[in-house]
Amino acid sequence: MGTDDKIRNKAEEGTGKAKEAAGDATGDDELAAEGKSDQAKAKLKDAAEGVKDAAADVRDAFKK
Repeated sequence: MGTDDKIRNKAEEGTGKAKEAAGDATGDDELAAEGKSDQAKAKLKDAAEGVKDAAADVRDAFKK
């Protein structure tokens, strides 16, 4: 996983946490749900990048 991807995913996760907190603080259930959704998307992207990295490691191991 590239460093840029990690940074973007963490930023998206942080934004989601902020939206969720703001939604909870103001009683805006829609904003809180959007924040949770943003966090879930960021975590899914992290997982997908991890799978890509693992596949690349396996491919590299067979090249040796």
